[in-house]
Amino acid sequence: MREYSFEKLDVWKLSKELAISVYKLCEKFPHSEKFGLVNQLQRSAISVPTNIAEGSGRMGSKEKANFTSIAYGSLMEVLNLLIISEEIGYISKEELSNFRNIVDKISKKLTNLRKAQLNF
Repeated sequence: MREYSFEKLDVWKLSKELAISVYKLCEKFPHSEKFGLVNQLQRSAISVPTNIAEGSGRMGSKEKANFTSIAYGSLMEVLNLLIISEEIGYISKEELSNFRNIVDKISKKLTNLRKAQLNF
């Protein structure tokens, strides 16, 4: 089976794991948040690896870098929503800390990917 270029990227693998973890985390949120915080958190989390994948299919370096920037913005949205979730009491400080560590790793990798794309 063919492996596409984005599947080889550590940043895509990490962001995919983040999205899966966010989906699992959202299962414990109150049902009343299904169309609010849960929906927004899931959409922003899935946007990170999706934009990395979509950008890998673009031809120009600037276009690739644009999708990487969008992925970074979605990553920051995930972090914001997780901070709010912790402040509301839906997740613990420890859970937020664990997610922050993952976000930090992905953030650095996205920054490096974007630099590499623009220096092509």
